[in-house]
Amino acid sequence: MRVYLDWAATAPRDTDILVEYARLSAEYWANPSSRHAEGRKSREFLEDARRRCAQILKVQSNQLYFTSGGTESNHLPILSLLTRPTHGSIATSILEHPSIIEQLKAMEATGWHTRVIPSTEEGHITSDAVCASLAEDTALVLVQAVNNETGAIQDTASIARALMINRNGKRKPHFHVDAVQAIGKIDFFCNEPGIDSASLSAHKIGGLPGSGLLYIAKKTEAFLRGGGQEGGLRSGTEDVAAAGALALALEKAQKGPEKIRSISSVLYSILTDIPNLHFVPSTREHLDPRFSPAIYQCAIDGIPGEVAVRMLDEAGCAVSTGSACSSRKNKRPVLEAMRINPETRQNAFRISIGETTSHEQLSFLGQALKEISRSN
Repeated sequence: MRVYLDWAATAPRDTDILVEYARLSAEYWANPSSRHAEGRKSREFLEDARRRCAQILKVQSNQLYFTSGGTESNHLPILSLLTRPTHGSIATSILEHPSIIEQLKAMEATGWHTRVIPSTEEGHITSDAVCASLAEDTALVLVQAVNNETGAIQDTASIARALMINRNGKRKPHFHVDAVQAIGKIDFFCNEPGIDSASLSAHKIGGLPGSGLLYIAKKTEAFLRGGGQEGGLRSGTEDVAAAGALALALEKAQKGPEKIRSISSVLYSILTDIPNLHFVPSTREHLDPRFSPAIYQCAIDGIPGEVAVRMLDEAGCAVSTGSACSSRKNKRPVLEAMRINPETRQNAFRISIGETTSHEQLSFLGQALKEISRSN
């Protein structure tokens, strides 16, 4: 038996979505920018897919832009700063995904300065910490909705309100939220007042890799230019079939949060029954509203996380030590930022679930974890 419990890295492909993508690829193959009948047909379907996505996300269709995924959706608001005549600062949570952190290093080389927003020991970013990190020249604030390693949920609505209140008569910095781990897992609304943009990725909800969305409340100026597709914000010929598949993935993911909470309750009970296993952070409780029910960071005393991952893989369970995008670096900057002690950081690994994770699979995991814990 094989049990896949690394949904935070990518979700298993949904067969219905794959079949739909194949069908759409055959029917809507024409370039949606072409003016002939075939092109108009593709354009009409593309805009219908956009409207379907907008309806689910409760935003206006002209506020959504199809992209190649979460990374590009995170990059576009950052790169738009390069169109400004003067440099300033960018305030970012210390817990952000590598697609944010690494891009900001490149921005620093162009003259922009990064201001780091500290985390609590439980992995949360407070609105007070955000406001304290701002400078007069801060043009952009970046805070992830759900941390991809610990599952910590950030109160982005509260942060957005604080940014509007604390602008002191000055222009509010653009507030971007990486919502890749939130959509389909928790109740998240990118149209909260004060949230200026948000990113999501299709493959995290059973859709296709290389497909995503960027929500922008008010269109910004694009740094990358080309044929002017997607309102000029994201040039390049659109994948019409991928847009339709993403719309279907979002529609199917609407019941995800409710299903995942139920599954998570079972997983929590199983994990608390494993000898020498504890949560990271240790204060996490059953169905804790401060954390996504889809992601658990754990550690088994005396067993390095890499070893636990390998032993679980050999036992038939796929888990990870953290972000798939930084798995080869053997560093845990998120846990370090939370001031987790070095031994626990070394021992930590991530279990992440989805709406089709079964009780049988979780029981199988529990047995494997008990054997690993006893072997120590």
